[in-house]
Amino acid sequence: MPRSVNVVASRAKRKKLLKLTKGQFGRRKNVWTVAKNALEKGLLYAYRDRRNKKRSFRNLWVTRINAGVRPYGLSYSVFIGGLHKKNITLNRKVLADLAMNNPEAFKAVVELVKS
Repeated sequence: MPRSVNVVASRAKRKKLLKLTKGQFGRRKNVWTVAKNALEKGLLYAYRDRRNKKRSFRNLWVTRINAGVRPYGLSYSVFIGGLHKKNITLNRKVLADLAMNNPEAFKAVVELVKS
């Protein structure tokens, strides 16, 4: 009896993978083994960078807050310490947004911390 292989499922699996590698450069988009490796690596990078994105945004917020408090004679660490002492529970994302887009509200927060 001849060997039975499920060609339908195999082809479907390969088509699905090649569809996911659409947009890649060179053989990464149309050669099965190269495309498979490229997809696995891409998914690993995506997983890793979903976490790194959170880090880089926090870094951006810290930089913006620091730039916002410097004209008032404070550093970032002193400002955040003052927020905790005064029990002001604004997160860094909101503080960075205030510093960039609403300077008068941010100044009010800085004045609360300084007092």
